Amino acid sequence: MNRKGTASIEFVLALPIMFALMFGGMEAGHFFWTQHKLVKAVRDGARFATRIEVEDLCNGGTAVMSAALEDEIQNVTATGQIAAGGLPKVPGWSPNDVDVTIGCQAFVDTGIYSDLGAAGPMVSISSGMVTYPSILAALGFLDSNYRLSAQSSAAVMGI
Repeated sequence: MNRKGTASIEFVLALPIMFALMFGGMEAGHFFWTQHKLVKAVRDGARFATRIEVEDLCNGGTAVMSAALEDEIQNVTATGQIAAGGLPKVPGWSPNDVDVTIGCQAFVDTGIYSDLGAAGPMVSISSGMVTYPSILAALGFLDSNYRLSAQSSAAVMGI
């Protein structure tokens, strides 16, 4: 019995499975990395907003955040820069997609907030729905229906 070429036939039969595992692993890694970047960006935006003076965000129970301040928070979240025009941390994501919500009197009224005479403010940052930028989209495996999102909330300290 002639067994020449048996190894090459087995290799050809196993090749599609190896490619699927290899490219699937790359796509899965890219997905988790992109989600991590989005979560980290939203946390960074919330952390930036917590350092803003309480008076610039709230007047008692009313939010008084200026449009310029909101733009800064959105820019820091999406691009890592205060000024407009930076590259987004996730391709296709813009500062306009970032939602900033200030909840005045939403935190405790003790500690550093006791001088306010009311509970401290809470800032919430949401990424909105961000289209996942697949690395294998050109091959037709994933379309643009996959969306990522992240949200983070933190108490404003005004430090």
